[in-house]
Amino acid sequence: MPKVRHYADLVATLAGLMWLMLYWSISVSLHIGSAEPALAALLLLGSMILVSFVHRPVRVMLGRYHVRKRRTEMWMHILALPLNLAFLLAIGIDHLITPMSGAQKMLLFNVLATASWLVFLVTLLIKLLARALADRRGSSGAEPALSTNSSTDTSNNSNSASVLHRRDADEA
Repeated sequence: MPKVRHYADLVATLAGLMWLMLYWSISVSLHIGSAEPALAALLLLGSMILVSFVHRPVRVMLGRYHVRKRRTEMWMHILALPLNLAFLLAIGIDHLITPMSGAQKMLLFNVLATASWLVFLVTLLIKLLARALADRRGSSGAEPALSTNSSTDTSNNSNSASVLHRRDADEA
């Protein structure tokens, strides 16, 4: 199970990085006035999506629960939250400070999406550390198995003690 989780974390991280590359290529395209960076990123993204749909082992792995769950978490971090925050911040900046162009709004979204992706990475690292600590505690915690046996032994001893006590009462 841990290998699947590590693979899911890796897939989600790389997928997030791939989408961030597309977002930033759009900003670069807007800045230089040419569609070539965005088209190159779209070509690379389309190739990766095509391979993931056509190549059976990748398709099977991407269909697993942990991978879907991690990718959903990644989408929430790099798309849903930045879109909402960029929308609200752009409205506030438009009304309070100065009107923003489309390229500036896209740049605002890219900055927020990149920050959210970094938060996603930090979250994955914290989860990985917590799991490693829990595994370390679980592997060194052989006492619970002994305490279960000792409680069984204690109950057996109390049963044998009550049997001895009854024999002593019968003899008296």
